[in-house]
Amino acid sequence: MERTLGGSIKDFQQPEPRPWLRLDPLLLLATVGLLACSVYTLSTATLDDVPDDPYHFVVRQAVYGAVGLVLMLVIARFDYSRLREMKHGIYALMMVTIVAVLLFATATRGVKGWIDLPFFRFQPAELGKVLLIVSLAAFAIDRVRRMSEREQTSRIMLLALLPAILVSAQPDLGSALVYVVIALAVLFIGGTKWTHFAALGALGVTAVVLVLVVAPAVGVQVLKPYQVDRLTAFLSPTSDPQDEGYQLKQSITAIGSGQKTGRGSDEASQTKLDFLPEHHTDFIFAVVGEEFGFMGASLVLSLYALLIWRGLRILTMAKNLYGALIAAGVTAMIMFQLFVNVGMSVGIMPITGVPLPLMSYGGASVLTTLMAIGLLQSIHVQARETFTAKAQPI
Repeated sequence: MERTLGGSIKDFQQPEPRPWLRLDPLLLLATVGLLACSVYTLSTATLDDVPDDPYHFVVRQAVYGAVGLVLMLVIARFDYSRLREMKHGIYALMMVTIVAVLLFATATRGVKGWIDLPFFRFQPAELGKVLLIVSLAAFAIDRVRRMSEREQTSRIMLLALLPAILVSAQPDLGSALVYVVIALAVLFIGGTKWTHFAALGALGVTAVVLVLVVAPAVGVQVLKPYQVDRLTAFLSPTSDPQDEGYQLKQSITAIGSGQKTGRGSDEASQTKLDFLPEHHTDFIFAVVGEEFGFMGASLVLSLYALLIWRGLRILTMAKNLYGALIAAGVTAMIMFQLFVNVGMSVGIMPITGVPLPLMSYGGASVLTTLMAIGLLQSIHVQARETFTAKAQPI
C-alpha cells in the first residue's frame, strides 16, 4: 500500500459525513420554526371554531407537518437530477390531475379545487406547483441548444400558462399567478434577455386591461364578479366595508391592535369574536399580528427571511444548472406567496386566497411546501457530496 510520512493515504482521509449531516441546518431550522409557529398560532386562534373539538385544526396541522417533514427528508436523500429524465411524465401527471378536478370535483363555495380522499382533501393546484418547477426546469435545459432564445422563452411560458389557465378556471387565480412566477424565475436564472421580460410585461399589462376593462365593456365576463371585487377592493377598502372590503378592514384592524407585544389570545377580539374571516387560512398573519404584536410578526418574518436566504444560497451552490433552476423556482414560489399573503393582510395587495407557506392551515399547502423544501435540501446534499468528492486526495 502506498504510504506517505509514516501513514497511508487512507489514514489521512476524513470520513464522509452521514447523509443526514449534509442537510442545510439553517433551512431545517427555519422550516421547523415556521411549522411550530403555525401549530401554536392555531392552538390559540381556533379553540372555539369547531364545537366539541377545540383542537380540530391543531391536530391536523401537526399531522400534516409531521408527514411533510418525513417527505422532505425522503426527497432530500433522493438525487434530484434523476427527475430530469421523467419530465414528460411529471408534466403529464400535473395536467391530468388539474383536469380531473375540473371534471370530477364537487364545488365548494363555488370553487372546484379539491378531490376528497378518505383521510385527505387532495388539491392538485398545490401539488402542481412542485411538479411544474421540476418539469419546467428540465424543459428549459433540454431545449436551450435546440432552438432560438425567442422560441425557448415562448415555449417555457406556454408550458406554464396552459396549467395556469386551467387552474384559474377552478377558479383559483392565486395559484395560477404562482405558476406564472415560477416560469419567470426559471427564465431569469436561465439567462433570458431583459428584452424578453419587457415584452412579457407588456403582454401581461395588455391581458389585465382586456380582462378587467375591455371584456366587461363588451359584455364578456372573464373573471367572476367577486374576483374582480377582491382584486380592486384593496385600492379603496372603505368604499364597500360590508362586502369585499370587510375582510381587508378587519385584517388591518387586527394587526394594528396588536401593537408591540400583542393582545394575547384572550383579548384578541378580532379573532375570538370571528370578526376576522378565514383566520386559520388566508389571514393567519393578521392573527399573529393581533395576538403577538410586532414582536411575533417579526419572528415569523425573520424565519421566512432565513428560509429565503438559504434557498438563494443553495441556488448558487447547486452542482448543475438543473438544480439552480429548481432552487430558483422553489424560492420564487415561497417568496411570491409570502409577499402576496402578507401584502393582502396589511392592505397593499389584492385578496387572492394565496396561503402563507407553512403557516396557513391546510394539508395540501403544507405538504407541497415541505416537498419543495425537500428539493432544496436534495440540491444542498448533492452539492456537498460533489464538493467532498472533489476534495478527496488522489
